[in-house]
Amino acid sequence: MNFDPQRREFLKGATAVSTMTLAPGVMLYARAPDEPVTGAVRWGMLIDTRLCQEDCHACVDACNTEHNLQDLGRPETDAQWIRKLNVRDPLTERSVSMPMMCQHCEHPPCEDVCPTGASFRRADGIVLVDKHTCIGCRYCMMACPYKARSFIHENLDEQLPHAPRGKGCVESCTLCVHRQDDNDHTTACADACQSDGHKANLFGDLNDSNSEISQRIREFGATQFRADLRLNTGVRYQGLF
Repeated sequence: MNFDPQRREFLKGATAVSTMTLAPGVMLYARAPDEPVTGAVRWGMLIDTRLCQEDCHACVDACNTEHNLQDLGRPETDAQWIRKLNVRDPLTERSVSMPMMCQHCEHPPCEDVCPTGASFRRADGIVLVDKHTCIGCRYCMMACPYKARSFIHENLDEQLPHAPRGKGCVESCTLCVHRQDDNDHTTACADACQSDGHKANLFGDLNDSNSEISQRIREFGATQFRADLRLNTGVRYQGLF
């Protein structure tokens, strides 16, 4: 896939649209922070599969609660921003458990195929969907090699101001963008994993050489899932094959 920098800049500009209120305080996309988003920061996540337990779903449950992702009894179509995978190496038969979510690529295929510019990447590395301009074509879902996006099929109640969602739109992990914009630099899934005692999930600034995530990657290394695609993902894994 060829990446066109000029097209990216146009699409980024196209996402700077006016807001539309669904309910008091609820917008269809993540609000802009008080301070401009800067490329000096790149938010990312490090998953240690050696510490991730197969029977633990703390990260999934925390994400569902944080963003009001409801179980509607239809597992094939219910929104799922994080899902647990069990991956096995056919050569060694070694298996690992790992969470899979939007990988927040530097070169996101979802952005390239979006006809309206609704899929976009912020300067700080977070990939989002502007639900004002999303037309529900689902090209991004087909383009995502991680199957990390969901489509909202029904009207939703109990909207949360920090996690607006709308019927007919595509959505995925936002790295808890509302927390980053409030300078609370954590994610619900990372907090839950730490609280649960497994400590397999670490969130931080990949551009800060002194951050814990950067130091951990520098000392122990990390792998991109499907590194062959050269997407430079913001989510990295340790303990993969």
